[in-house]
Amino acid sequence: FPGVVYNYDQEGVHRAPSGWEQCISIPLLQPGMLELLQHWDNLLEEFSQGEAWLPHRYDEQEHNCYTFALAFINHVLGTQGQQPLSKGDFTERFVIPHTRRASRYLTLHQELSHRDFYIVPLPEGQPNS
Repeated sequence: FPGVVYNYDQEGVHRAPSGWEQCISIPLLQPGMLELLQHWDNLLEEFSQGEAWLPHRYDEQEHNCYTFALAFINHVLGTQGQQPLSKGDFTERFVIPHTRRASRYLTLHQELSHRDFYIVPLPEGQPNS
């Protein structure tokens, strides 16, 4: 899924079209909500320019990239009249399930690659059964 990754560090907000190929993508929108996705893109661009995300405000423990992501999600929830998520809620509901799944996949891939198995992609159009 091509796009731009926004991230925040001691140098401020960055927009990167590449370099994040090894990251875990956590979907927050249901498939088929393309119109909302475009709205989110506009909100993210506006949000990332806020004073809260200036480089001098960065703090490795308290005001970091995780804070940036959660603050943006809560900003969107606020525009939709929904309650904000705490760090704990967000971690429990979104981050942990995806990191567990990635960990299982990586463990399986590592085991298979070290046991004389050859992993090949399925031909186009073939079901994953």
